[in-house]
Amino acid sequence: MAVLEILKESVIEGNEKKVVEYTEKAIDEGMDLEKILNEGFIPGMEIVGKKFQANEIYVPEMLISAKAMKAGMKILEPLLTKAGVKRVGKVVIGTVKGDLHDIGKNLVAMMLEGAGFEVVDAGVDVSAQKFADLIKETKANILGLSALLTTTMTEIKNVIDTFKEKGLRDEVKIIVGGAPVSAEYAAEIGADGYSPDAASAAALAKKLVG
Repeated sequence: MAVLEILKESVIEGNEKKVVEYTEKAIDEGMDLEKILNEGFIPGMEIVGKKFQANEIYVPEMLISAKAMKAGMKILEPLLTKAGVKRVGKVVIGTVKGDLHDIGKNLVAMMLEGAGFEVVDAGVDVSAQKFADLIKETKANILGLSALLTTTMTEIKNVIDTFKEKGLRDEVKIIVGGAPVSAEYAAEIGADGYSPDAASAAALAKKLVG
């Protein structure tokens, strides 16, 4: 089996040790860095996402695969940056002010990374001002907002309103998600898209920058 095929399968299986081993092997063999990303990591995480959506695997398995992918990306990322390889896009992601939940947000961040995006994780309890500062600083083209409580859901609207006030709204696509959030609410507050889970968040982000 070819190196990249094994790498892809290892991502799907969530075999962190093998992902690291075959990422290093591919680099040592002088393989094109973009090829490692596009034929190893990305298709592996796409299959993981499809399996999750088909209820063939659940959040724990998805996290294991994402963690394995992240271990390989840790090796590949600095080399991609150094070589000036252009990523699909750049995303700033975070959980809104007043909300400390991060499992869903972390999973979305990992899936986005696995889909070829550069991800800037703002963390949890992030204010509208901090999101605005990060977008200006990183020049990211997508902002991902997460809220897991009905009480913090309104903060998503506050972030969007802040972006409008600061004249930043047209510079970034805003995607939203989290347990209490719905597609209807996303449309109502003026978000560019809503995603019910991490796998579809990556697909949505790709569509928005495509």
